[in-house]
Amino acid sequence: MRLGIDRLLAEPELRACLRGRRLALLGHPASVTRDLAHSLDALASCPDVKVVAALGPQHGMRGEKQDNMIETADFVDPLHGIPVFSLYGETRRPTDAMLDGVDVVLVDLQDLGTRIYTFVTTLRYVLEECARRGKSVCVLDRPNPVGRPVEGSLLRPGWESFVGAGPLPMRHGLTMGELARWFVTRFAIDVELDVIPMRGWDPHAAPGYGWPSGELSWVNPSPNAPNLSMARCYPGTVMIEGTHLSEGRGTTRPLEVVGAPDLDGVAVIAEMQRLAPQWLRGCTLRACFFEPTFHKHAGTLCGAVQIHVDHPAYDHAAFRPYRVVALLLKAYRRLRPDATIWRDFAYEYEHDRLAIDLINGGPLLREWVDDPAATAADLDRVVVPDERSWEDERRAFLLYD
Repeated sequence: MRLGIDRLLAEPELRACLRGRRLALLGHPASVTRDLAHSLDALASCPDVKVVAALGPQHGMRGEKQDNMIETADFVDPLHGIPVFSLYGETRRPTDAMLDGVDVVLVDLQDLGTRIYTFVTTLRYVLEECARRGKSVCVLDRPNPVGRPVEGSLLRPGWESFVGAGPLPMRHGLTMGELARWFVTRFAIDVELDVIPMRGWDPHAAPGYGWPSGELSWVNPSPNAPNLSMARCYPGTVMIEGTHLSEGRGTTRPLEVVGAPDLDGVAVIAEMQRLAPQWLRGCTLRACFFEPTFHKHAGTLCGAVQIHVDHPAYDHAAFRPYRVVALLLKAYRRLRPDATIWRDFAYEYEHDRLAIDLINGGPLLREWVDDPAATAADLDRVVVPDERSWEDERRAFLLYD
């Protein structure tokens, strides 16, 4: 298969519209060609394109910030001598100064297929700011590593934030190019948009089911996104960021394990199986322990549950990470009814709303977990219609099916 960046470099006709125009690249560490050259370096060596600036999203162009919600600064690229502006620092939207002297913004970001991943919101902001200034946007498309499945409730009106760019479900099943097409239509963004699609990407092909295993190397799009297993779990485990439980930051399996000092993994799994065994299909749960070296519960032994999606029992079509983690929280609440679960802190530039509600695009999940009488069927009653509605809405924007 060929990525959008590889096609742009290999097919002169795709570069025709860029000749004589000044380009800015929005990228990060996973913005690499099939041969693992960084896209900025590859473009700089291409004789008929002119890159005059670069933009970095959360975690920066270099991706060096290990912890979450750490801002990055502007700098000058030492090899190419061009400014690299941060879109996760003093501002999260491109400014006049950033886009001055730029004609086209190339977007080459590896996403994880989850609404909360901030690169999705950065994409919308770039489209909007380029529209205001008469700049063009060209998305160099990349795989959605978790493929086409859809899961989770739609973000509710009024709950937009930097982790909620619009009425998407938690697991949206689109590539960045497809998302850009949806944003432009959904929000009537008057911008010149081109998408250079991949060639040969099959989002349904085993064993990757979205990630072309054996064809592309995995490069962390953010420091705590180390592998495909993490990406598969992330639409569920990201919710743990809004709780006092650890999502495994500070361990070697971030966002695949969930734990706390008072969590009994064996008991939690048994309660999950009792409450909604139908939600646990497609993965294997294992009780374990970990001691984070940083972040929540650093230096403290935590009982935990690991979600295994690298097991022979893994079933891509059946696995529902949003429901698995919702059920884990429900089981933990039933076993520890007096525990303080929800973490009240400033989350992604929001100070007045609970992080768990921002993550979920509304209070539905938190209220369901806290209601002793609420059942799995009650959550499905809201979520399933949202999922079906999104599957219908996104169909017009698919490039690969």
